[in-house]
Amino acid sequence: MYLEIFVGLIILYIIIKSMVIVNQYELGLVFRLGKVSRVLAPGVNLLIPLIENPVRVDVRTKVIDVPSQEMITRDNAAVSIDAVVYYRVIDVKRALLEVQNYQYAIINLTQTTLRAIIGSMELDEALNNREYINTKLSETLDKDTDAWGVKVEKVELREIEPPTDIKNAMTQQMKAERLKRAAILEAEGEKQSKILKAEGIAQSLRIEAEGQAKAIKIVAESAQQYFKDEAQLYKALEVSRDVLKENTKYVISENIIDIAKKFIKK
Repeated sequence: MYLEIFVGLIILYIIIKSMVIVNQYELGLVFRLGKVSRVLAPGVNLLIPLIENPVRVDVRTKVIDVPSQEMITRDNAAVSIDAVVYYRVIDVKRALLEVQNYQYAIINLTQTTLRAIIGSMELDEALNNREYINTKLSETLDKDTDAWGVKVEKVELREIEPPTDIKNAMTQQMKAERLKRAAILEAEGEKQSKILKAEGIAQSLRIEAEGQAKAIKIVAESAQQYFKDEAQLYKALEVSRDVLKENTKYVISENIIDIAKKFIKK
């Protein structure tokens, strides 16, 4: 009876070892006595127990955290930089056979490549050209990791920390720039206020001058009409006087002089 149980357990172990389940996001290789025999596909795969050994690889996009390290720029400034690398395995066979540990290899390759890029730039360039560094680093890593069957999709620098004294100087400079902008804005506000005030005064004076000009025009027109009528009256009186001197008999209204005097007084 014990022998039957023992044999049953051995058979159960063989059955368990002869099957391997591969998830949809995985691929793998089957090593038969140390040699690659075939590729594992998603689903249930049957193996020869004790002879074939499966190795599975996650082919989803993964993220590697590249530890912070100190680098020297071209102008001899020390900066600390850390980054993250997004990658995925596109060739399982090369990822397992061409490199011992592709994750560790990617981290070290990222650090050495980043050190070379930063060493060719000055501090101000490194601080102001983050996107360029990301692109350059991503292109270089993608090219170098192609032999490992790995695709580097994206690289992002997280922090670029300059030395403390430089950071303090940058803080002071930024503070000075903000104070300068505030002073400029205040001066511009005062200038605009004075301009608006002067424009208001000028507009008021212009309106007042236009009113006075219209009044003067009306007075001038009235005066012109008045003197015109007065001149005509004096001309009529002068003609009458000349006629009387010639002893010509004309009938003139007896109150014409009174009318003329009243008109002149008006």
